[in-house]
Amino acid sequence: MRIAPTTTAGRITTLAAAVTATAVVLAVIPGHRGWFDVGVYYGTVHHWQQTGAIYDYLRPGTVYGFTYPPFAAFCMLPMLLLGWHPAVAVSVALSTVATALLLYWTVDPIARRQGWNRWYAFGLSACLCALLNPVRDTVSFGQVNLLLVALVLADWKLAQGRWSRCAGIGIGLAAAFKLTPALFIGYLLLTRRRAAGVALLVAVAATAVGHLAAPRESGAFWTRALWDTDRVGAFGYISNQSLQGGIARLGPELPGRAIWLASSLVVLAVWAYRVRLAHRAGDRLAGYALTGTACCLVSPITWVHHLVWLLPALVVLADTGLRSPQRARRRRLLTAFWTAQAVLCSGVVWLWWNVPGHGIGVLLGGNAYLLIALALLVGMPIRGRTGEPAVVSAGEAVDAVAGAGGGAAPAAVPEPVGVPARR
Repeated sequence: MRIAPTTTAGRITTLAAAVTATAVVLAVIPGHRGWFDVGVYYGTVHHWQQTGAIYDYLRPGTVYGFTYPPFAAFCMLPMLLLGWHPAVAVSVALSTVATALLLYWTVDPIARRQGWNRWYAFGLSACLCALLNPVRDTVSFGQVNLLLVALVLADWKLAQGRWSRCAGIGIGLAAAFKLTPALFIGYLLLTRRRAAGVALLVAVAATAVGHLAAPRESGAFWTRALWDTDRVGAFGYISNQSLQGGIARLGPELPGRAIWLASSLVVLAVWAYRVRLAHRAGDRLAGYALTGTACCLVSPITWVHHLVWLLPALVVLADTGLRSPQRARRRRLLTAFWTAQAVLCSGVVWLWWNVPGHGIGVLLGGNAYLLIALALLVGMPIRGRTGEPAVVSAGEAVDAVAGAGGGAAPAAVPEPVGVPARR
């Protein structure tokens, strides 16, 4: 399979047109966020310097303040040396570098295997990535999500080379910076990887650094700010594409917390089963992709920009489709990829923000990104060691679920045919 055109001039022309079209779309599309979160970070570190406090700062004119552990504030102290516009420029630059690394790590191997021109494939994938609503919002808010995804996937790359003993450092730092990525430590423990110990040690050490830098504020975070959901935003706000957000939008009369807890346990059970399957199949990227997807689902708050954690799952979906020798299966997987790509680019959830009622259109449209995350958790293919899709049989699946938590995961067999807003 080749990417047309085949001449250098044709590639340059096509890529220039794609970059121009992407730039125009990004310039005119509604929903620019005005670097809101950079403003929160910037104001917080200056407030900390002046008053010694972190969590009583609110961005002027809003109810939003700093929501991360003290270690994150410690990492942001260099902003004290920057003016406002340089701080915004650094935020954009860091997100751009993180995105470039993610694409190089995940897309470049596909281009080499498929025999595509690598710089051309990288350029086109960068355009597709830039158009995604979560990526647009991460950059426009000045958020840290792409940096955290890059930190976590850096461990995936480290585990494959001579620096494998360092694997776990990225996950540990990400978990200390923001609590949600701590599920990746659970992934390492579940798959019995040595990196789990490294990640735990780094997370504890980084958290200790945050405590030493701001002992009083560290106590305030763990006892007060962490539990104050008003600092984050309303669960039912349309940008919250987590299980909790979807439940909250169904109606305030529902026992939302109980339903969220029960559904989260189901999601974690599916996640645990599938990551063990990925481990046995030798598909580490699928394990990371499933874990990032589960993070988005079980977190009480998953704003649209947090959904950059779905990027690895989209890559696995496309890669498996490209590898499949079965034409019908290849068509299904690639159609699923392009459908997910189109929906995540569309900003469709925002169309339902002011739509009253609970009709099927509101239900599907307002929870479109949540539904994609659920579909990826359940249906994202897992590749065998040769790259071909691998799943367990129905009987083995039942046995594995019944015996979850003990013993080894079932061996993989070939799959039969047919079978964005706020912090």
